[in-house]
Amino acid sequence: MSETGSNFDLIVIGSGPGGYVAAIRAAQLGLTVACVDKRESLGGTCLNIGCIPSKALLHSSELFARTGHDLAAHGILVEAPKLDLGAMMARKDKVVTILTKGIGFLFKKNKITHLVGSATITKPGEVSVTAADGTAAAYGATNILIATGSVTTPLPGLDIDEERIVTSTGALALSDVPGHMVVVGGGYIGLEMGSLWARLGARVTVVEFLDRILATMDGEIGAAMQEILEKQGLEFRLGTKVMAANARKDGVGLTLEPASGGKPESLDCDTVLVAVGRLPYTEGLGLEGAGVKLDDHGRIEVDDHYLTSVPGIYAIGDVIAGAMLAHKAEDEGLACAEILAGQSGHVNYGAIPGVVYTWPEAASVGQSEEELKAQGVDYKAGKFPFAANSRGRTTGDSDGFVKILADAGDDRILGAHIVGPDAGTMIAELGLAIEFDATAEDVARTCHAHPTLNEAVREAALAVDARAIHI
Repeated sequence: MSETGSNFDLIVIGSGPGGYVAAIRAAQLGLTVACVDKRESLGGTCLNIGCIPSKALLHSSELFARTGHDLAAHGILVEAPKLDLGAMMARKDKVVTILTKGIGFLFKKNKITHLVGSATITKPGEVSVTAADGTAAAYGATNILIATGSVTTPLPGLDIDEERIVTSTGALALSDVPGHMVVVGGGYIGLEMGSLWARLGARVTVVEFLDRILATMDGEIGAAMQEILEKQGLEFRLGTKVMAANARKDGVGLTLEPASGGKPESLDCDTVLVAVGRLPYTEGLGLEGAGVKLDDHGRIEVDDHYLTSVPGIYAIGDVIAGAMLAHKAEDEGLACAEILAGQSGHVNYGAIPGVVYTWPEAASVGQSEEELKAQGVDYKAGKFPFAANSRGRTTGDSDGFVKILADAGDDRILGAHIVGPDAGTMIAELGLAIEFDATAEDVARTCHAHPTLNEAVREAALAVDARAIHI
């Protein structure tokens, strides 16, 4: 049965970081807003089965690993810790519940209508929402914003069952620690999930098609991270592709082959995590019927104001071109909402950081050395190790470095790359520097509190001019 619902200034399809932020900002600016999601729990993939639960488990696993290996050096003697995986998972679920309910509170505060069901754009200005029981209602909207996010990229020959062969969703809900986990893909998700389960006792092998991990980051970052993670017990098979997987009751048999071609080999394990990337999720939205154009990669084409090929229909986040990052989607949600309200929303794509939440963390913002060399840019590099940072030494977190790349002519910071403790937090200072066209000299002249990890940022800025103090 179909019925007619309300009319809104804006209907947002998807309640992930891009969608819910856009909805809140639009409501703050006086628009009447509805947000549609298949889940009753708001927050999309990020809060429910992605960023938030993974970071909760990463933190818990880090505490477990430190208790078992690092406390004696601090004069704290404890018996070997015992893992209660059920309690760890329950804590993760509690964190997710608290945060998703928090978004519900913000929706009520800002008078946003939450619609639960599958959304289809029946025509420009109209969205049909089908509930789980099959009933549907049509809602009118002056503007429609698509923010449906992404899904795991499938890999031919590996049939996902979320038990033996899993995506990140299944990897966040395992009932037991695998004896041997094979991670297919050496990117952000693969390394985070691999390090998580390695800390809890699994043998972890990362199989990567390319000859390096973290291929989208500065090359020196990937090399440093591989060395550090190998010390933590992770094994790496680079330049290797997975041809097939045979799931059995007692595990999974993989067929591997050199990426360049060659003799196949077998590898047995208990669990396989497929983490080779993500694809835009636009299934069931009715884009073709509405006339919304897609590019060759299945992404929605938009202009500088996030407008699609159809007037009144907009798109942000993972369904459009660019990095598939929650904070990139948030910024686009803010900008799009402000544009719809007649303001001048804008996103500086050159100042969006990327973070890998292993320990130590890896973080980058701006351009890499490889990109600058390919563009023929004349640049200077300054680098400072955490081994020479006093706070890093006091906490025992002395692996890694800060690297700043600056224009050789005007000294503007073009890129910054960190491997080290709390790299994801420290990168914000350098993102702000890029946003305001700051120079390495500007950062070097800024007083940094002592003793802090951030002093390594200042020292790297000094090193751009070959005048670092502590090395």
